[in-house]
Amino acid sequence: MAKVPGFAKAFAGRWRIVEMDNWDSDFLDLVEEAHLTFEGKSDGEIAFGALKGFLDVRYGARDGSACAEFSWEGHDENDRAPRGRELSVREDLTRIIVDWSGSWQAARSGN
Repeated sequence: MAKVPGFAKAFAGRWRIVEMDNWDSDFLDLVEEAHLTFEGKSDGEIAFGALKGFLDVRYGARDGSACAEFSWEGHDENDRAPRGRELSVREDLTRIIVDWSGSWQAARSGN
């Protein structure tokens, strides 16, 4: 089994998407609870609205903080929807901010 990078531990688990500039909370949870999930050394999942995708994640550090860059592939309303975005974690490791043609926030599940 491949060893999980240390920076991956900062992101590991399910993060609830709690806010997006472009959509309201009713849209975010349209099909299922909006979330980002990071698993293992490079896998994950994203879901919000009618979008569902699988992540290919690369972990590292930027400006002294853990960071992850991911590309994803999936479907939005049954249309194929490949994308790529970058995210970073705040120092308290309870929120992440993502720039996705407008900013949004995700909170670690249980917070």
